[in-house]
Amino acid sequence: MTESVLEPTLESTDLPVVETAHLITEDDEPVDNLFSEKQQRLLTESLYTSWKGPRDGRPFLVTANVGLFMVNRNPAIVPDVLLSLDVVMPEDWWTTEGRSYTVWELGKTPDLIVEIVSNQKGDELGDKYHKYEQMRVPLYVVLDPEQQIQDELLAVYALNGFGYHKLNVVDSCRFPEIELGIKLWEGEFEGRRAQWLRWTELDGTLIPTGNEQRARAERLAAQLRAAGIEPDA
Repeated sequence: MTESVLEPTLESTDLPVVETAHLITEDDEPVDNLFSEKQQRLLTESLYTSWKGPRDGRPFLVTANVGLFMVNRNPAIVPDVLLSLDVVMPEDWWTTEGRSYTVWELGKTPDLIVEIVSNQKGDELGDKYHKYEQMRVPLYVVLDPEQQIQDELLAVYALNGFGYHKLNVVDSCRFPEIELGIKLWEGEFEGRRAQWLRWTELDGTLIPTGNEQRARAERLAAQLRAAGIEPDA
């Protein structure tokens, strides 16, 4: 009687471990100016509050001032805002990998990055531009409120072959591939009137913030009551 020989199996514990403890995920640097901070929140909050997301219920992740690691070494590049479809926020965001956007963990580069120019030291059209290009980030948006590094307030670059191609943009742009658009919008956000960058649906409709959603609901309720209809009914 011969003994059966069990073939070795590859257990999850046999997979190579990627050491990430050396990665610097926070550098304690202060945030940018007040406009940049509010602009970043406007772009992140409105999507999570009001955007239904791309069709078929695909997940998405939008972040502000979070480190982006393409490879397992320092330093990270830190976009003002990044949007990535078909990725899910890590369950444990206290691990090194969970604190940042690590491409090898999430499986892809972001779909769109927005940089907000605060001064001439950010190198948004230099080092950052070339790094995003090398990472193959499909869409790169540069908002320059004071036109410090470019002639226009808004510039959009799309990956074309091996490099970026500047799109012909005045104050808005549509991105059918991610089912979103952007536009410059003059209005009030959190008590401050300015020209902001906003997300839109592909038809140009603004994606509202939470406050805008509530204000609309209150106006509708008031109109219904004026017509003798109780909204809750």
